[in-house]
Amino acid sequence: MKLFANIKTFAADESGAVTVDWVVLTAAIVGLGIAVIASVRSGTESVGNQIQASLSSAQIDLLGNLSGNQGGAGGGTGD
Repeated sequence: MKLFANIKTFAADESGAVTVDWVVLTAAIVGLGIAVIASVRSGTESVGNQIQASLSSAQIDLLGNLSGNQGGAGGGTGD
């Protein structure tokens, strides 16, 4: 009979319930964080590829050979 009394006491004890709640809450927060990172990663990868393509196709002229810079700093006739 003592075994059944111990099982009944163990089943009624709620001291570990708070720990289980915190574990579930922490797992939910970690899962949400992973979902946000996955979502943001795809968007930043797309923007990064666009920047890479733009910079790869850019042409750099020599300092004394600035095209389209008329009369501004570094160009013009100095009048």
